[in-house]
Amino acid sequence: MRNNSSPPDELAGIDSLIAGRLLALRQAKGLSLAELAGLSGVSKAMISKVERAESSPTAVLLGRLAAGLGVPLAQLLTEDKGSPRRLRARAQQEVWRDPEAGYLRRQIVERGANGGVEMVEIELPRSAQVGYPRWSGKPYRQCLWMLEGALRVDYGDERFELAEGDCLDFGVDRPLVFKALGRTGCRYLLVASPP
Repeated sequence: MRNNSSPPDELAGIDSLIAGRLLALRQAKGLSLAELAGLSGVSKAMISKVERAESSPTAVLLGRLAAGLGVPLAQLLTEDKGSPRRLRARAQQEVWRDPEAGYLRRQIVERGANGGVEMVEIELPRSAQVGYPRWSGKPYRQCLWMLEGALRVDYGDERFELAEGDCLDFGVDRPLVFKALGRTGCRYLLVASPP
């Protein structure tokens, strides 16, 4: 399903980028379609469609694929650019919108090739919910800072409700669910760092 609010060329561009990144990461790890399907819980047919840019994947689907590959979600949504740039103007920050939930993700700071910190701004529309499985690769830490609105985070069996200004520290070692609360959507900053 494609989001009709985004220009078709923009959708085709991000779908092509995701397709190329997914194929390259799968091949770099020496995984067949069947092996990645087993690790991610995503069917071989769907993985193949995403790799051929015949489907606009959702945040949940991308999260499952990233978890199966053991890589941060950003590796499926951004190009390898070598060393990080000192200045990343807003216009240079990659933006991706989930075609179903309307989740908007802005890559503020890319994680460098040798680790480092990654910063992502997320906007969740009213009542939107996005869930991710436990990462199968090396877990990393995240710190979430609420900028606007209210958010519920389910971290495994723990549940947290955050309001503007609240900060939550957690990892990707358990399943995660993010749900916008209240009458409006919410906006938050995620900072990911090596364990």
